[in-house]
Amino acid sequence: MNHATLPDLGAALQREGFAFVAADAMRDLLGADSLADWPAFAASWNTLGDDRYLAARGRHRRRRHAVFTADVDGAIRREPHQPHYQSLAYNALQGGIERWFEPLDPAIADGASLRRILAFCRDGFGALAPQTRNWRIEVHQFRIEARADAAGEPTPEGVHRDGVDYVLVLLIDRENIERGTTTVHAPDGRELGQFTLVQAFDAALLDDRRVFHGVTPVVPKDPAQAAHRDVLVVTFKAA
Repeated sequence: MNHATLPDLGAALQREGFAFVAADAMRDLLGADSLADWPAFAASWNTLGDDRYLAARGRHRRRRHAVFTADVDGAIRREPHQPHYQSLAYNALQGGIERWFEPLDPAIADGASLRRILAFCRDGFGALAPQTRNWRIEVHQFRIEARADAAGEPTPEGVHRDGVDYVLVLLIDRENIERGTTTVHAPDGRELGQFTLVQAFDAALLDDRRVFHGVTPVVPKDPAQAAHRDVLVVTFKAA
């Protein structure tokens, strides 16, 4: 969507199970002028820790993680640091274990940009599930690095669901990267749509109960230069 309102996005999610939101529209929806700490927020991807749980070497992924909750009164609270867990049913590659990642920096977790993004998700996803009184929110900072001899894999587990209710994927930065196309699939494997997050603020919203998604590997445009793809992933699950 190049122009969208929150009700537009809700209607698309109800109709299609997913929505792509172009950067300009997403900036408007978030009120980008109010994201006072955005430069520091985006720069925080430069300090992510290694993902030590990757099942094979050569898949260069860095990340940080945090858990929040939101109640029916709208308040969003950060919870004590805890592991990320997915069952094998949702992640055959890395499921079935508690995975501990470095926590979000407190200044980032409490900053204007993330808090506004979480409020946007709470309002949009909450409107689709008015019966939900409590949400468990997980926030993931991901950096996927690509080299000439090793493509970066944003979704090494392949086409999958996350085991939550709703997902936001927001592009933060894309440096010297080609490919990285998001594909969305029905449970029977049929492709429902595809798009590529190219500009900062390009976003995808997914109804994880209804659709599967994956991202094709990324490769450097210039093999002699560093290359990375930075995204913020926010998941909402009824608590």
